[in-house]
Amino acid sequence: MSLFKRINDNIRANLNALLDKAEDPAKLLNQYLMDMEDDIVDAESAVARQLVVVHKFKAQYEEAADLVAKRETQAMEALQKDREDLARRALEDKMLHKSKADDYKIQYEKSQATAEMLKSQLREMKDEYDSLKAKRDTLIARAQAAKAQKDISSAAGSFGKDNSRRGFDRMEEKVMQMEAEAIVATEIVGTSPALDKELAALDKSADIERELAELKKKMKP
Repeated sequence: MSLFKRINDNIRANLNALLDKAEDPAKLLNQYLMDMEDDIVDAESAVARQLVVVHKFKAQYEEAADLVAKRETQAMEALQKDREDLARRALEDKMLHKSKADDYKIQYEKSQATAEMLKSQLREMKDEYDSLKAKRDTLIARAQAAKAQKDISSAAGSFGKDNSRRGFDRMEEKVMQMEAEAIVATEIVGTSPALDKELAALDKSADIERELAELKKKMKP
């Protein structure tokens, strides 16, 4: 298993654990994407470093291979000029660079294979990141809808059974009490004070008339 895959699997496991406890899935999903972005940056740096190694071994291999070809040509030229001793030295140097070229070639091919593997894993990480990024808005919308449904269901379950309902009941009783008191007050003061004064005045006038009649009777001879 590659290092990148192990890192990604660990992040996914942590995400699943956190989602079970998360109160804000949107924040957690965004954090997960940011963590993936950091991993992608690290992976890109690793690929870049590996490509540097590939180019170094390639350059060393090509340089050694060029020297092998060059020494062989020089050995042939030395023989043509009857310089066997010089041709022998050229061939010895050729063998030395041939050994180096073979080693550099092996290292170049291995480093190139590693670079291709890292680039493939990097592409997988980017593909997964793009896929999850595209799903983020959908997941957030679903989470919000689920939370809204849960909140409404919870509110509906307690509707009419909480303090608000009891408060309304108390206010209804208070209003009824006020209405009853208003009716009683109206009955008590149902007679107009002005009318009472007029009636009292009538009673007083009648008394005066009676007394006046009595006096007239007494004055008669």
